[in-house]
Amino acid sequence: MKESLGSRLFDVFNYVFLGFCGLVTVLPFIYVVGGSFTSPQEFISRKVVIFPHHLSLEGYKYIFSTNVLLTSLGVSIFITVAGTAINLLFTCLMAYPLSRKDLDGRRIIMLGVVFSMLFSGGMIPLFLVVKALGLMNSFWSLLLPGAISAFNLIVLKNFFQELPEGLEEAAKIDGCNDLRILWQIVLPLSLPAIATFSLFYAVGHWNAFFHAIMYINDNYKWPIQVWLRQIVILSSGGLGDSGGFDANYVVPPVQIIKMAVIVISTVPILCVYPFLQKHFAKGALMGSVKG
Repeated sequence: MKESLGSRLFDVFNYVFLGFCGLVTVLPFIYVVGGSFTSPQEFISRKVVIFPHHLSLEGYKYIFSTNVLLTSLGVSIFITVAGTAINLLFTCLMAYPLSRKDLDGRRIIMLGVVFSMLFSGGMIPLFLVVKALGLMNSFWSLLLPGAISAFNLIVLKNFFQELPEGLEEAAKIDGCNDLRILWQIVLPLSLPAIATFSLFYAVGHWNAFFHAIMYINDNYKWPIQVWLRQIVILSSGGLGDSGGFDANYVVPPVQIIKMAVIVISTVPILCVYPFLQKHFAKGALMGSVKG
């Protein structure tokens, strides 16, 4: 079919508009990456650096002059991996029974789940609960309070409901119990949804910093996002040690240090996304169609 002039103009407008939106989104990150690889002299002489004339690693050398950044990276990786595993475990173990129509009290439990999405105890009651359980200054305070997301639970429950009931009935005839059905039949068929919620939970754990500020007093247990906040917002030091360099060493400008820390804290989660991207849209849409 031959497109009309208005249709072609509309397509051109869409390409231009979406290209502009994409450029506005990507340009700040390019600026941060370019600025982190800029030498201090060039950064001071030029107001805006997108593509540096001479690559420099001074900012990265400074922030890696101590083990603080590597330790915080290890903490963030541990919290992300362990937290995502706990989230998926509890979410699947709760979503699967709720997807069964023969579960007694199913509607009441779902009402409580939906209620928790609309109303919560608040920050102070949550802090008091964590303190009363003796979780202060431990990684459990970052892993257990948000073990289940109500929204993810509902979407995953809907995804489980779409699976054919005949598969479970056949498995029961073969002698499988509920846990074996979940492990060997339901979860393998739900890999797109599992991959999607793994990404949701992992990004949430990687970017979280407020709970660490509330519950963790030992700065050696801080994730990298807390140090990023210290550097970018509060402009406080602690990541680098100029004493390890020669007497003529000049500490890089704080803007370069900020940009280098932002790049270090962003790249790991960006490297994970391509492996889950093909399952992302499929898993999110399939579980959100039916209620």
